[in-house]
Amino acid sequence: MTQSVIHEFSERGALAKHVHNYHNRQTQTDMAVAVSDAIAKKHNLILEAGTGVGKTFAYLIPALLSGKQVVVSTGSKNLQEQLFLKDLPALLTMLDIHVPVALLKGRNNYLCHLRLEKQMQMASQLSEYYIDDLLKINQWAHLSKDGDIGNLTSVAEHSDVIPSVVSTKETCTGKKCDHYYVCFTRKARIRAMEAKVVVVNHHLFFADRLLKDTGFAELLPDPDVVIFDEAHLVPDICINYFGSHISSREIDLLLNGIIKIHKEVIRDSIQLEQLSQRGLLALSDWHNAMYDSQVSDWRKVLANKHLATVSWALQQALTDLSNSMRHHLGRDDQLDLAFEQLYELSQKLQDYFECKDIQAAYSVELGPRFIMLRLSPINVAKQCQQLFDADTRWIFTSATLQVNRSLAHFATELGLSSAQQIILDSPFDYPNQAVFCVPRHLGKVGQSQHTVKQLVDVCVQAINAAQGRTFILFTSHQMLEQVASALQGKVAYPLLVQGQASKQSLLNKFRQLGNAVLLGTSSFWEGVDVRGKLLSCVIIDKLPFVSPDDALYKARAANAERQGLDPFSHISLPQAVISLKQGVGRLIRDEKDRGVLILCDNRIVNRAYGQAFINSLPPMQRTRDLDRALQFLKQIP
Repeated sequence: MTQSVIHEFSERGALAKHVHNYHNRQTQTDMAVAVSDAIAKKHNLILEAGTGVGKTFAYLIPALLSGKQVVVSTGSKNLQEQLFLKDLPALLTMLDIHVPVALLKGRNNYLCHLRLEKQMQMASQLSEYYIDDLLKINQWAHLSKDGDIGNLTSVAEHSDVIPSVVSTKETCTGKKCDHYYVCFTRKARIRAMEAKVVVVNHHLFFADRLLKDTGFAELLPDPDVVIFDEAHLVPDICINYFGSHISSREIDLLLNGIIKIHKEVIRDSIQLEQLSQRGLLALSDWHNAMYDSQVSDWRKVLANKHLATVSWALQQALTDLSNSMRHHLGRDDQLDLAFEQLYELSQKLQDYFECKDIQAAYSVELGPRFIMLRLSPINVAKQCQQLFDADTRWIFTSATLQVNRSLAHFATELGLSSAQQIILDSPFDYPNQAVFCVPRHLGKVGQSQHTVKQLVDVCVQAINAAQGRTFILFTSHQMLEQVASALQGKVAYPLLVQGQASKQSLLNKFRQLGNAVLLGTSSFWEGVDVRGKLLSCVIIDKLPFVSPDDALYKARAANAERQGLDPFSHISLPQAVISLKQGVGRLIRDEKDRGVLILCDNRIVNRAYGQAFINSLPPMQRTRDLDRALQFLKQIP
């Protein structure tokens, strides 16, 4: 198999015959061989492939030629669809092979015939605009082959109707459903079971593998090989799925649902509604108290007498309602399901409030209109060792996995120390294509007016030198807002600011305008691909260290100290290096790109740990002279 893979990447292979101006990249062939060997010799592989290696084809060709059942998991739906709709069809044609492939999404991406039918039956009670969208969806349902809501173009993606007609675990009746044999989710699973290559995203993979949360038992097949692209995201996703969370929105919906069941079905028990209303009142009191306190660490909540009192009052209200519902079990399927959900939620809430697990972080996230309680394990290596079983070959790849020229940090996080580890550098000519500037005379990083003024001054000079065509990436929304406000009227180029529109809309505008400046935080640090002359400059406000007040970081730091380890070098520094590499990766996207990276944080040159960042970044020209960097920008046509 390895020889076949090498042949397809050679000057006589399929790529040379079908790809215009194809030339063999040794690093791409090296990666393909490493993936092929991992599949054939049954070992796990962790591989960083720098930008430009061509890693997608380097793992897809061995996957297609192996004859094994392979699951390819990506970090985003965009990449998932690119693989399935573009890359895989192209390779199947080039290789002249017929391998069944399937695209599988989470069940809430598929239309549910039963829920649509129920909505249509309620049409007379619905608003006119809602009915318009419902009728369009109903018409589309009869034409669609896969029921994928992503292919629904006649209705806005944020339509209120869509959440009411997509498949959910809670409303799925399985084989009892009248629509079982035409069910889109069931058909998607069948296609996945029959396919040799199945394309999913990380969240679906872990939801299915760990929570069995997709209905119809496991949705995914039991594959021979799993390839994680954008694998740098996997550790955080594992923490999310090995942990648990409770949303105030979840509690609110459940309580209101029980009130509805009382009014429509169990009308002879007013106590159900009274206790549900008492629960809603307790939820409101708790909600208000939590927002007033602005506490992010749950252990601090417990230390506050008032917050602890309203928290336990909420849990008691849910327990009282659960005990009352127990007397009505068996009278109605909806009530029985609501009882199970309430009982489970009440137990989770009690476990969370008791805060007993010293190996976990208990954090509070205050959303726009809801509160999320999150329990996150501080070390998932042991769970991962059980998850990544020996019967499957596990392959992890990304452009950003190494820290200080080592993959040990990533391997240790996932309990994969025995996996083969390979770093393949980008084939791009970074010394000639890019300049990395840390301007002299920068003050101490922070939120002071002087810091903002310095940053704005650098941004104005760089934007003018680049004639727009700039990304400014921030580590905080607060700094983004201050700089965005200060730049108004100081530059003559269009400013696109995160929050003004969706991420995709802002990127489309950036590409269309050709001279724009885009200001964004974490979501723009990765998964963004702007090639050529449209993007010439990336400015980063400071090194992306996690906040020392972050609940998960504090719990991990305390655990590291108990083991005699330094939390900064073992946790904070590696995370910051990988995050910075993601932001830097926006600049040079192909072999013809040229550009300047400006980092407005002199700690990278003034502190000893700065060398770990520099060693992990591409080998760009380095300078402290901002004028030299500006001159390079001005020479980019």
